[in-house]
Amino acid sequence: MLTNEDIKKLSEVLATKEDIKDLKQDVDGLQEMVQALVVSVDKLVKAVADLSTEYAAITNKVDRHEKWFQQIADKLGMKLEY
Repeated sequence: MLTNEDIKKLSEVLATKEDIKDLKQDVDGLQEMVQALVVSVDKLVKAVADLSTEYAAITNKVDRHEKWFQQIADKLGMKLEY
């Protein structure tokens, strides 16, 4: 059978209800932070994807313009230097 002294020793080592409540609050706070980070990363990924799409469109446009400049130079008998 457990004595009062054994119970005191156990209560010093084992977590109390208050310890568990504090731990739960800490975990809840961490969950909120992780969720906020996930939302931020999602926004960042979308911005990078949008920039990538825009970059591809601009690259195509520049290539098209370079081709037109070359065609104009050929018709005018000019040599373009890069």
